[in-house]
Amino acid sequence: MTAGTTAQTYTNPVLDADWSDPDVVRAGDDFYLTASSFGRAPGLPLLHSRDLVNWTLVGHALERLEPAAAFATPRHDCGVWAPSLRYHDERFWIFWGDPDQGLFQINAPSIRGPWTRPHLLKAGRGLIDACPLWDEETGEAYLVHAWAKSRSGVKNRLTGHRMRPDGTELLDEGKVIVDGDRIPGWFTLEGPKLYRHDGWFWIFAPAGGVETGWQGAFRSRGFFGPYEERIVLEQKDTGVNGPHQGGWVRTPSGEDWFLHFQQRGPYGRVVHLQPMSWGQDGWPVLGDDGAPVTEHRRPALPPQPPAAPATDDDFPGGRFGRQWQWTANPPPLPASLERGDAHDGWATHHSGDELRLTCVRSADAHDLRRLPNVLTQRLPGKPCAVEVELRLDSDEPGARAGLAVLGDAFSWIGLQRGTDGIAHLVHRFAEGVAPAERDAAHPRLAPEGRARLRVEIGAGARCRFAADTGDGFRPSGPVFAATPWRWVGALLGLVALAPAGTGHAGAATFTRFTVTPS
Repeated sequence: MTAGTTAQTYTNPVLDADWSDPDVVRAGDDFYLTASSFGRAPGLPLLHSRDLVNWTLVGHALERLEPAAAFATPRHDCGVWAPSLRYHDERFWIFWGDPDQGLFQINAPSIRGPWTRPHLLKAGRGLIDACPLWDEETGEAYLVHAWAKSRSGVKNRLTGHRMRPDGTELLDEGKVIVDGDRIPGWFTLEGPKLYRHDGWFWIFAPAGGVETGWQGAFRSRGFFGPYEERIVLEQKDTGVNGPHQGGWVRTPSGEDWFLHFQQRGPYGRVVHLQPMSWGQDGWPVLGDDGAPVTEHRRPALPPQPPAAPATDDDFPGGRFGRQWQWTANPPPLPASLERGDAHDGWATHHSGDELRLTCVRSADAHDLRRLPNVLTQRLPGKPCAVEVELRLDSDEPGARAGLAVLGDAFSWIGLQRGTDGIAHLVHRFAEGVAPAERDAAHPRLAPEGRARLRVEIGAGARCRFAADTGDGFRPSGPVFAATPWRWVGALLGLVALAPAGTGHAGAATFTRFTVTPS
């Protein structure tokens, strides 16, 4: 149980890793959450909870990004931005914006699918942060979205549309329903979530930027406005910078709660849970009178055992767990595997409890940021030690594999096959502006072709690398400070590579991946 947490209270953040731009919905007694996945595949993670505090990852709604060719190489800050999750007409719906393509929608009869293929609802550059609303009173449907200035030249405004109730088409050209430039002091208005409550249309939307902004609420008697606004959650004298966009959810007993993110540098956007009520003037009150809470009474829901999205992986049956994502779309299944053989991108499934990654040939092998075949999971938000055992099976000179901390800068430790046929322990890194990696420590022999790899991640995401090649763990290189990409927190990664060329280059095998709190 988290330090400071009791059976009656919880401590923020409730999701202490990069679950960016969260949105939440209730279906019966179950709560579900999704988040931005940007250019990684599979996309649109799906989390489940019964108490809004303990969450588990149950799958992904998007097998691969489309068009597939556009995401065959990493586009770390593109792809799926700020999804909205809704339950309507006995189906789950997810809407999101791809800043380079437009607004998309998928739906499914169950949270575990099957999900429809992405449907492009509105094409255009800079269209982001889409959220639908089905008005149960009138039967009408609406959609609101924000704008990315980097693509459209427009920001700080929200556009509204009428929508077909089946979610397949927008019924008008759209109208600006909230213009942040007309509100003194407001800028970078984005991430709208649309609701109906107490006879009002409500839009919950943050402004002011992810590092120092605030959460706003807007209300109007008519969907197209005019809207009045109020700041309902801001940092005040707390340590929670932002606080930024999220979603409102009501429990079966009528309690209101709000989940939102806080930007924490290399750790990405961690998720906080805030109590919510409605004031006598009809406006929502979030947190402790508008300030984020650190510890609070738990929601009045049945007690649940402690849970969190998985990090450890024993790779049962040669398969990796749901917590892993590739840095781009995996390749399509070869024709020889279409009849049921186990295969997943660059990982080949088999009967053993180990992960076998193909040593992928690449001219970009010197720069992990450019490779689609890095298998990643989120960097934990608290100090920890990460370990994995590696066996380099490939005999090809130059073949390599290892454990990485990946962001705008990266560092990795692992094994590389030398021209002498012997495996060498190598440790390499690249600064954010560097086009290629270089050695972080002198190579040393690993004659058995095996190593236990370790990264100790301390405060501030400062990483110390070490390896055991048979004589115990020995530190390697200086401290490496993990860095995020522009919108994405740093990632832990497993990778296997080979020099450019033709033919099969062999594989590398990983076993017993563990993340142990420090």
